Amino acid sequence: MSEPENHTLHLLREIREDIRRLEREVREDIRALREDLGPRIDGLVRTLAGEMADRIHAAGGVEHRLSDIERRLLALEQEPKE
Repeated sequence: MSEPENHTLHLLREIREDIRRLEREVREDIRALREDLGPRIDGLVRTLAGEMADRIHAAGGVEHRLSDIERRLLALEQEPKE
């Protein structure tokens, strides 16, 4: 009667070791992915930041030109009409 119990315990120990081995493998795979993808993600973030800075600069130029046009239009509207 003790034989099936011993066999069950033996199988449970094997399963536990297999789970630990799989967990180590998964952790190693995740670590490798982070090492591989980390620099790529950093590069994308820098690129995106550069693009955003360019767009903000371009939008600032448009704002400046629009404010010049608005100022000139206001001056024309305030000129006395003949």
